Order: sequence, then C-alpha cells, then structure tokens
Amino acid sequence: MKDIQTIGVVGAGAMGRGIAQIAAQAGLTVRLYDTSADAVAAARESLRQTWDKLSQKGKLSAGQASAALERVVAAPNLEALADCQLVIEAIVERLDVKRELFAKLEAIVGADCILASNTSSLSITAIAAGCQQPGRVAGYHFFNPVPLMKVVEVIDGLRTDPAAGDVLAELARRMGHTPVRAKDMPGFIVNHAGRGMNIDGLRTAQEGVATFSQIDAIMREQAGFRMGPFELLDLTALDVSHPVMESIYRQFFDEPRFRPSPITTVRLAGGLVGRKAGEGFYVYQDGQKQVPAEPPVPAAKAGLKVWISPRHADGHARAAALLRTLGAEPVAAAKPPADALIVVTPFGEDVSTCVADQGLDAARTVGLDTLHAFEPTRRRTLMASPGTTAEWRDAAHALFAADGAPVTVVQDSAGFVAQRIVASIVNIACDIAQQGIATPEDIDLAVTLGLGYPAGPLTLGDELGSERILEILRNMQRVTGDMRYRPSLWLQRRVQLGMSLREAARG
Repeated sequence: MKDIQTIGVVGAGAMGRGIAQIAAQAGLTVRLYDTSADAVAAARESLRQTWDKLSQKGKLSAGQASAALERVVAAPNLEALADCQLVIEAIVERLDVKRELFAKLEAIVGADCILASNTSSLSITAIAAGCQQPGRVAGYHFFNPVPLMKVVEVIDGLRTDPAAGDVLAELARRMGHTPVRAKDMPGFIVNHAGRGMNIDGLRTAQEGVATFSQIDAIMREQAGFRMGPFELLDLTALDVSHPVMESIYRQFFDEPRFRPSPITTVRLAGGLVGRKAGEGFYVYQDGQKQVPAEPPVPAAKAGLKVWISPRHADGHARAAALLRTLGAEPVAAAKPPADALIVVTPFGEDVSTCVADQGLDAARTVGLDTLHAFEPTRRRTLMASPGTTAEWRDAAHALFAADGAPVTVVQDSAGFVAQRIVASIVNIACDIAQQGIATPEDIDLAVTLGLGYPAGPLTLGDELGSERILEILRNMQRVTGDMRYRPSLWLQRRVQLGMSLREAARG
C-alpha cells in the first residue's frame, strides 16, 4: 500500500468537509464527491471562508490558504476517484447504502486503494462483507468538528489487512491528528467509553437523586469534568445521541451497563433535543443556557456537635480534616451523642444502608462524599436519606458551606453522584481493555482527546485508587441489585495483583 497523495472523500456534509480541510492543509489532493453537486460547491465555499479566516488570523499565509483550496477538487462522479490511493466515505449511517457505495468504488479504484468508512456506529466487518477485497476496508472515525477534534479511531474489521490500518494511522499523523487503534466492536472506543457518563447520569436523575443541573454541577465542580452528562447531551442533541444509546445497547445484546433511560425517549418524542432546538435538559435564550438558581445556604445551627462514623477509615479521616478547617472538632466517641449531627462517609453505599448496618439515628444522619479531595472552591456533596429531617439536613448544609464552598444536597443514592458516575466510567474502560478492543494507552488517549475528560478513565481509576473504585462498584451492585455495576475482571484482577489499570498482561 503506497504512500498516499490523493484521496477521495464521498459526502460533502460537515464530516466530509472537515476531513477534506485537514487533508488539503496537509498537502494532499482531495477529490470531493457528493450526489448533490450543490453540496460540493457549498463545501468548497465554506472551506474558502474558513481558510480566509485562518489567513486573517495569521494561522495560514494567503498563499497557503489559496493552495489548500486548489487542492480540493470537485469530483463530478465516482469515476473521478479512480486515481485515489484512499477513499473515505462520510455519508448517511445506513449499512445498505455504505455497502452499495463500496461495491461501486471497488469497480472504479485501483486494487491497492484503501476504502475507509467514517462510520460512528456500524460494523466495519459488515460493511466490508459486501466487498470483493474486504482486506482493504477499514474504519476511519473522525469526530466533529474534525479540525478541532484531534483524534481519529482506526478500526480493524475481522478481515482488514493490518497494513491498511498502519497506513491510515500514519496519514492521521500527517494531518495533525492522533490515531488510536480499535477492534471492530459496537461504539469502537469513544462512543463505547462515553456510556458511563451519559447512561449513569440519566439513571441518577431517573432515581430522583438530583436534578439535571445539580448532577452537571457535581460532575464539573467536584469531579473535575469539563461538562456534565446533561450539558453534553444537549450539545450533541438527543436526535443524535439517543439512537446511539439504543444501538450500542442492542448490539451488546442488552448489556445492563449500557441500558438507556426512558428520560431521553420521552424528551426526544417531545422535541426537547438540546441546544440546537432552544430547549433540552436546559432552556437556551439567545444561545445562553439558563441554569436554575441554587437554594440559599441555611442558617448555621449554634453549638452544633458532629460525630463522624469510623466505619470507613479513609472517609472518616478526610471528613475530620475538613471539619477542622471549618473550625469544628468532631466528637471523639465510640457512638454518636444523642444531640449530635451524624456524618457517614460511604463508598458505593447509600445513607439508608449505613443507618441500618450501623444502628444509627436516621433523623440525624447525612452522608458526605469524600472520594475527591476537598478544596476551598471545590463543590461538596451531601446526601440525605428518606429519614433525615430537614433540621439536621440544613444544619449539615450550613456547616459544610461555612467557608463559602458550594454544597449540593442530594437524595439517597448508592454512590452519591460523582462516585457512581466516575466508577461507571472507569469500569466500562476496564472492560474495553479486557475485551481487547484497544490498548490501555489508546483507550486513555481516545477518551481524553475525544471526550475531553480531565484524564483517561484508566488513569483516573489509578489516581482515585483502583481498590476504591472496586469497592464502590461492589457496594453499588449489592445495594441496588443492578448488574450494570458488576466490576470488570480487568479491574478486579489488577486490584488483586497490585497492578496499574493501564498495565497490560506481562506475559
């Protein structure tokens, strides 16, 4: 498979246009085809405007901008792609349409031309099954907007010649992108790994634990993510993301980890698809997200005594240290005094379980999430059980907000909010590694670049403590009885052996 100098792009929509842009900027000749000649003309005009803006900003010279546009040539028909060394399709997500296109291309291009699909959800093996030479068919999944999202998944179907993937990976680097290699499985890496944030965020809301905006705020301001699940769903739009949720769930034969939520089914039916519609999980006025005001911090309770359960040693130590920074000394006693606020610090359990297991007074007991480090400006999450009274809940809220840090009070939940979502993210990434879909390094790279997480999910698990993530998952499964929280064997074995989640088998 020779060095690639001329490529064909079939489909002049947003993805095809983006691929054409980075290819032309890298010095490749691009033959751009679409069933609509007007779409190709519109794409070239859009590219001209883009390159003019880049030139005005000093990111390209005027000569470079002009040369890039000249390298994007309108192809009047598929036959005009005959001399391409690579053809990338970026057309509708329908298997029958893609198969028909590839069958036509095989009769036109040379025997060593690679045929690549930009599909985000269809099987590369299934697309290639309709070809005479399935070995030259591979996945080449870019993300929108292509010029800004600097990662591309190179997918090997069951019959893909590894050399084809090698060529695509090298070409990605020439175009300024980072290639990650994936085996042909539903969702590949990024869409597969993204299930943890969206699916468990939806499940948390469905259980009535917290509102959409509260969950988003916790994931941003406590867990350190750029966006929460509902902000992300509004950005991608439910008419795009909900079908992907259903598709991945069904393709994995109703795997509980990927079970969608009726929340998105109902909202999609009602047209509340997200930012582009002006309303989704949030209302958008003049393009600006409208976020409900947070409730005011209650008045502090004078002379408040606080007893922290010693059941979870790490959580107890972190909670006690936080209390002291707030000017309060926890009561040192084996059992809580009758007039003290009771604080529990579970990992993967809810307050109700702690109350029942430890024989505590439900009215006075609240949970404090201690998974993430406490900082003056970092959000804190408190959790009340159905038996917690408003008086003690408000006393806890006032206490833990005493230094001005934002505090969210949620309803009882196995794993609070951040614990359960982060643990799900790590667990699904572990299972991607266990299935051999991608290497640990590529999983972390793909998720960091493709989803913008603060760290790759395997790195995140190591940083928070893989044994802690395992504890959270086991407790969530025990409390809820839900198989979606069963730990991946990759996670379990590496905890047992003291290995990093990023470490492959040593043999």
